[in-house]
Amino acid sequence: MPGKLTIGTAPDSWGVWFPSDPEQVSADVFLREVVEAGYEAIELGPYGYLPKDPRELSDALEAHGLTVLAGTVFSGLHRPGSWDDVWKQVTDVAALTKAVGGEHIVVIPAMYRDEKTGADLEPSTLTDEQWTLLTGQTDELGRRILEEYGLKVQFHSHAESHVGYQPDIERFLEATNPDYVNLCLDTGHVAYYGGDSVELITKYPERIGYVHLKQVSPEVMEEVRDKNIVWPEAVRMGAMTEPPLGVPDMPPVLDALAALNRPIMGIVEHDLYPCPADLPLPIAKRTRTYLQSCSSAQIDLGNRA
Repeated sequence: MPGKLTIGTAPDSWGVWFPSDPEQVSADVFLREVVEAGYEAIELGPYGYLPKDPRELSDALEAHGLTVLAGTVFSGLHRPGSWDDVWKQVTDVAALTKAVGGEHIVVIPAMYRDEKTGADLEPSTLTDEQWTLLTGQTDELGRRILEEYGLKVQFHSHAESHVGYQPDIERFLEATNPDYVNLCLDTGHVAYYGGDSVELITKYPERIGYVHLKQVSPEVMEEVRDKNIVWPEAVRMGAMTEPPLGVPDMPPVLDALAALNRPIMGIVEHDLYPCPADLPLPIAKRTRTYLQSCSSAQIDLGNRA
C-alpha cells in the first residue's frame, strides 16, 4: 500500500521571508487564509513571524484548527566559528517547534548572495575543507537536536547556496549520517538548477525525510540562468510558479514519494516575496485542488472544503 503524504502549507506561500517586513501580510491574515484555503497543517516560517511564546502560539493554532509540521533554522555551518549562532537559533526554534507538536527542523544553508539585494557575500563554491566543516557540523547539529529535542533535521538545498545543484546535493547526502541528517526535498529548488527530484527519490529513498512541493517556470529559468539573474530578482520575475504551470511534473514526484511505502510529511510552497496581499490565497486554493487530483497516492491536504 502506498505511503501516506501529509502536506500542509507555509508562510513562504504568502510571501513571508522575514520575521517582520512591511511588504508581508500579518500572521493573523496568514492563519485565517490557510484555513480558508483548506489546509490543516503549517510550518512556522521565520522565527518571530508567528508568536514566539508557546502558549500564545498554541492558542492561535487551536483557534484555527491547525497543526505544525516543522520549524526552520538558517545555518552557515561551512564557516568556522558559526556554531554558536546556529545553536542559538536552535534553542529558540526547536523548543517552540517541539512545544506545538512539530516533528522536524528544516535546516537551510546560508546563501552566498544577499537574500534581499542579491549582492555577493562570498564565493559560490566551497573548498574541500569547507565541505568537511559543513557536513561534519550538520551531522553534529542533527545529533544534538535529536537527542535534546527529539526532532529530526531535514537539510534543505537552496538556490544561491553552496548546496543547490544535484551533484552538490548528492555529495552532501553521501557525506552525512542518515541517523542524524536527511533531505528536505524541495522540488522547486532542485529544478531551479535543472535537477531531477524523482531521480533523487529513487536513488536515495531512505534519505527523503521531508518535502517541499513547488514548481519553477522553465521560461523564466532559461532567462535567469542565461543572464545569471540573482535569486530575489528571479522570484520577482516569477521563477516559482503554481502547478501545473511549471516543472517538475507533480504526478511522478507524488507517485515516487508514495512508493517509498512510509509516511512522509511536508508542505506545498510558492516563493512570492514580495507580492500583493490578495495574490496568495487563490493560488493556495488552486494548488490544493490540483494536488488532490493528480496522483493515486494517499495525500492528506486537510479535509476542509
